[in-house]
Amino acid sequence: MTEVVKPNRDGIEEAVKILKKGGIIIYPTETAYAIGCDITNKKAIKKLYKIKKRPKSKGTTAIVSDIEMAKKFGKISKLEEKIVKKFMPGPLTLIVPKKKKIPDIANKEFAFRISKNKIARKLSKLLGKPIAATSANLSGKKPIYEINKIKKIFANKIGLIIDAGDLEKKKVSTIVKVEDGKIKVLRKGVITGRTIKSIKT
Repeated sequence: MTEVVKPNRDGIEEAVKILKKGGIIIYPTETAYAIGCDITNKKAIKKLYKIKKRPKSKGTTAIVSDIEMAKKFGKISKLEEKIVKKFMPGPLTLIVPKKKKIPDIANKEFAFRISKNKIARKLSKLLGKPIAATSANLSGKKPIYEINKIKKIFANKIGLIIDAGDLEKKKVSTIVKVEDGKIKVLRKGVITGRTIKSIKT
């Protein structure tokens, strides 16, 4: 049975217990609700894809608590570090080469963001690892902002839901990657490509 908790200290600590056991949780981010797990746990990632009906070829993004954690799991250049410091915490996902701690089943690269949502950041910090951060929906469907829809779709399929109420509808995070010293926008989102590319290389 799926446990539903409040977004307080006890609820967050309970969620982290489930993550440490390889369980799946749903939690709020600065955009929509996300479904996640310990991104270094291969079995948990497989379970996550199965629940979402997500093709394994798509990979998943991650939320980290800070840039220090990001550096432990991804190879970050000076330009990429500038991007992180300028736009994170916030709705920007950066793709960098991954280190071995991130299994190939999670992603071929390391796509991460430092969430503006304190709950999302706290989960990653207490776990001590990045948390998978794919939209809490079935693959191909729109992101979900309403908590009752979340409960209806995922009840008894996952370990825990952090109920932060209905979230304000916002655009998805912008996804960027640095290639040959240039910033490339892979998905348009809240932060415009022009704003990101204004960073001096």
